[in-house]
Amino acid sequence: TRLVMTLQNKNKKINRGFTIIETMVAVSLFVVITTVGMGALLNGHLLYQKSQDMRSLVDNLNFVMEDMSRNMKTGYNYRCFISIAEIPSATSSDMSTPKSCPDGGQAIAFEYAYGDNTTKDGDPIDHDDQWVYYISNEGKIFKATNGPYALSSFTQLTSDEIFVDPDLSSFEVYGAESTAKSDFKQPFVTIRLVGTITYRDVVSPFSLQTSLSQRLVDI
Repeated sequence: TRLVMTLQNKNKKINRGFTIIETMVAVSLFVVITTVGMGALLNGHLLYQKSQDMRSLVDNLNFVMEDMSRNMKTGYNYRCFISIAEIPSATSSDMSTPKSCPDGGQAIAFEYAYGDNTTKDGDPIDHDDQWVYYISNEGKIFKATNGPYALSSFTQLTSDEIFVDPDLSSFEVYGAESTAKSDFKQPFVTIRLVGTITYRDVVSPFSLQTSLSQRLVDI
């Protein structure tokens, strides 16, 4: 009889299961671990998204720099503008005269590689196909492919999150004048861009510089 009762008591203990307190503790631990894990997962996704967005902005800046340097090196007849205020008032005679600015200018115009730089029927050279880049006072880079005379026709290249400091950034042009003016230097341009990228209240400074030489020999 004692043996039977002992076996019954053991079976009761074995089949007893979890108490309410044990279940609550287990569920609470599961909820805490899941919450922490989800927080880490969401935070990781947010950081990934931020890095991707920042990467897109940096790629945009690199594209602008590449676009300017590639088109300038295949162009010719560089003309530097110290200030963008000079652009709308530039005459056809001004545009046909290359101009250097070793101290840096806010804009640059040049004849595109496939542009028309010939005189037609004795009329002045048509500069409606000249390409122009300029840094605005608001810190944006603009481009036009139909001449410098209408600032409204310029296209903004940089994103709104990118600020290019017009006081620290510039186009430095050397040797743009012709040999007739005793200039025997090959045209050379240095592009300097300094500014900040602001994304979700995070400000990241940048400083880019590249130099290029005109492919067409003019000396």
